[in-house]
Amino acid sequence: MMENKKLQKLSVAALVVSVLPLATFLPTLFKITLSEGVRSIWAGANIVFVLAALSLSMICVRSSESRSAVNIISTALSVLWALMILGIVVLTLFLNFLQ
Repeated sequence: MMENKKLQKLSVAALVVSVLPLATFLPTLFKITLSEGVRSIWAGANIVFVLAALSLSMICVRSSESRSAVNIISTALSVLWALMILGIVVLTLFLNFLQ
């Protein structure tokens, strides 16, 4: 029972962390221009958020008793973010080899 409570808190934390990369769109929404350094730091933070959310959600989904809609949603979001980051890295490498 105590383990279930911990996993529920962990699954909510995984969902919150997996939604954090969406904060990248806030400056665009408010028409704020960020410097190159801030954008680089923000990109690095997004990568860390995605990896942390993926790790947390995998821990929660691993146990069949703790699987819930929150866990599945956070895992799906984290996997989508990870695939997007992987696609950007592959595209960047491909375009750099073409030049």
